[in-house]
Amino acid sequence: MRFALSLVLATLLPCAAFAVGDEQPTPPVPTETTAECAEGRIWDEATKACVAPTEESLNDDTRYKAVRELAYAGRAEEALAVLDTMAEGDTDRVLTYKGFASRKAGRVAEGMAFYAKALDQNPDNILARSYMGQALAGMGKTAEARVQVTEIRQRGGAGTWALQALETAIATGKGYSY
Repeated sequence: MRFALSLVLATLLPCAAFAVGDEQPTPPVPTETTAECAEGRIWDEATKACVAPTEESLNDDTRYKAVRELAYAGRAEEALAVLDTMAEGDTDRVLTYKGFASRKAGRVAEGMAFYAKALDQNPDNILARSYMGQALAGMGKTAEARVQVTEIRQRGGAGTWALQALETAIATGKGYSY
């Protein structure tokens, strides 16, 4: 019975995360963008080559995946540069990663402002809530970080990586280490 419940939850919980607007609720898997491409370039699967992020053959989803990968790999400034090439403008997913990359580049206040803008656009963005909460936990603002835990749960994010990462940050006082 317990195994069956675990199997059902493992199947359904990722869908819950997608339902609240969090397209990719887990850290990205490294690809050629971080393994092979020189600074400022990203992998283009269509051409099987490293290209400039302004390359017309790239779409915003490809750029977004590269942004996430670069940010998680500690290449925050490159991630920010790719974000600036995205045609969709300052959508909540772009603002979330502007926040994340800015924070990882050491500009925490700037990052927090981007998270706030992302949440103004989409209060159900559990990834922005997680990253904001992790930053708050890192600043010793545990009570404020716990508010984001409650918000994530209320918005369908129970059991997601975003919630787990935030709870770990609160317990340790450190944001998720990438």
